[in-house]
Amino acid sequence: MKKIHYIISLFVLALLLGCESDDSNVNLDGLSAPANIAALTTVTQDNTGKVTFTPTGEGVTQYKINYGDGTPDSDYFASGTTTTHTYKEGVYQSKIIAMGITGETTQITKEVMVSFKAPANLKVEIANDVSISNKVTLKATADFALFYDVYFGETGKPEPITANNGESVSYTYKEPGVYSIRVVSKSAAIKTTEYKVDFTAKLVLNPTASAPTPPNRPAGNVISIYSSKYTDLAGTDFFPSWSQSTGYSEFKLNEDKMLNYTNLNYEGIAFADGVKANVTAMDYIHMDVWTADLPKLDIFLISSTNGERAVSKDLTANQWTSIDIPISVFTSQDGFTVADIFQLKLVGTPAGKNIYIDNIYFYKNGEALSTAAPTPVKTAADVISMFSDAYTNVPVATWRTDWSVAKLEETAVAGNAVKKYSELNYVGIEPTATIDASGMTHFHVDVWSADFTEFRIKLVDFGANGVYNGGGDDKEHEVSIAAPAKGTWVSLDIPLSDFTGLTTRAHIAQLIYSANPTGANTVYIDNVYFHK
Repeated sequence: MKKIHYIISLFVLALLLGCESDDSNVNLDGLSAPANIAALTTVTQDNTGKVTFTPTGEGVTQYKINYGDGTPDSDYFASGTTTTHTYKEGVYQSKIIAMGITGETTQITKEVMVSFKAPANLKVEIANDVSISNKVTLKATADFALFYDVYFGETGKPEPITANNGESVSYTYKEPGVYSIRVVSKSAAIKTTEYKVDFTAKLVLNPTASAPTPPNRPAGNVISIYSSKYTDLAGTDFFPSWSQSTGYSEFKLNEDKMLNYTNLNYEGIAFADGVKANVTAMDYIHMDVWTADLPKLDIFLISSTNGERAVSKDLTANQWTSIDIPISVFTSQDGFTVADIFQLKLVGTPAGKNIYIDNIYFYKNGEALSTAAPTPVKTAADVISMFSDAYTNVPVATWRTDWSVAKLEETAVAGNAVKKYSELNYVGIEPTATIDASGMTHFHVDVWSADFTEFRIKLVDFGANGVYNGGGDDKEHEVSIAAPAKGTWVSLDIPLSDFTGLTTRAHIAQLIYSANPTGANTVYIDNVYFHK
C-alpha cells in the first residue's frame, strides 16, 4: 500500500484527517473518483427564477455547476453547501461537477425546469415498503414543476421533506397507522399545487430475506439446536407447554424454515428426554433473530442441576440481528456451570411482540482447515516461487509490511507451511529484490477462508529504478475474485495479462492481498508463485 506525498493546507488536513501538520503522507491508494452524485434543485415561488442547487455525493470535497444557459460556471464550493443561480423561463441541462481529494472529477447532467406557470396534472404514488415496517415511499410528478415538499403527518414532525419532481422520497414512521400526507408541488410561479391523502403505514410482519448462512465449521466445534447448516440435536421441543401466552409456528421462506413466536411473553426450548448438552468446551451461543417490533430479548441457559442464567440483547427492527453471546458471560454469574444444559428460555421485553429465529447453536472457535493445499505440479524451471514447499523460493524481505493492517502467523496445516492472515483488511508482501516476471504467463496462489466474500490481489512494479516514487515508471493493477468458495482451498491461476495496468512485469516489488469483509476474516495462503 503505497503513499503519495501531498502538501495540504493546515485547514483541509485538520478537517479531513485531524492532523496538526500541513506536510503529511496521505494514504491515497485505492481512493476513486467521486460517486453517487445527485443534486436537489429548488426554486423560489416569486416569478424570479432563482434556483438553488444542493449537490450530494460520496468522496466529494467540492462542487462546481455549469448552469446550462450560456453563463459562466459557478466557482467551486465546498461539499455540504449550496449555490444559487437566476434563470429565465425555460428548460436547461445543467452539469454538476464533483471533485474528490485526489483531484479526480465526476460529472452528471441535471435538467432544470424553470416555469412561471403553476404545476399542473399532479400525480402522486405512495407505497409501503415490502421489508421495512412503517416505511412509505412517495413519488410526485407534475407538469411545469421543479420540486415538491412532503408533509408526512406524524406528530412532532412539522418540517417537510423535499425532493426533485419525479424522484422518490421515503419516510419511516415510529408506529403503524393512518397518517394525513400533504404534497406541495412547486414551480417558479407564486401559485403552488397540492395533494392530500390519508394513508396507512403498515407493519411488516415477517422477514423477506433469510438469515445469514453460518460459516463452515467442523462437526466437533458445534452443538446445533436449530439450523439447516449443521446436524441438530434430535427430538428438541420448540413449543413445550409452560403455560405461556406465546403462539408458535414454523415459518417457511423460499424453502428456508425458521421458528416464529407470536405474542411472545416467554418461550421454552426443551431438549429431548435425557439429552443434556455439555457446552463447557464451547465459546459462544449463536442465534439469528428478526423482529418488526420487539426491542429486547432475554436469552436463558437452563442447567438441570444449578438453575438458569440470562443475558439480555437488543434487537434491530426489520432486519436480522445476529447474536453471539460468550459462554463465559453465563458462567461468570454466581458460579453457573454449563455441563448439563437441557433447556433454553426466551423472554421478550415488552411482552406481546413477534419474533423469527434461525440458526440456534453453540460453537467454539477453531479453524475448519485440516487439509493441506494442493501440491503444485508445474516444472520447477518454469516457476518463480515466493512461497511453496514444492519449489526453491526467492528471498522475501517481509510477508507483512509495516503499513499492513492484517495480522500474520507463520503456521502449518497437515505438516505443510502456510501463511495465516487474520483480521485481513490489506497486507503487503515485498521480495528482497524485485522479481523479473516478464517471461512468466500466470500468477498462482492457493487461498482458504471460512468467511471471505471477496479476495483481491495487487501486483506492483517499481520500474527500472526499483524504487517507488509515486508515479513515473511505477505501475500496478489489482484483480478481484468475487464470491470465492468458502471452507475449501481455492487455487487461483491468474493470467498476468489480466493485470492490465502492468505495462511491465520486469520489476515486481510488491504483492498486496486484501479481502472483504474488511478486517473481519481469516485467510490462509500457500503456493505463491509465477509460472509459464
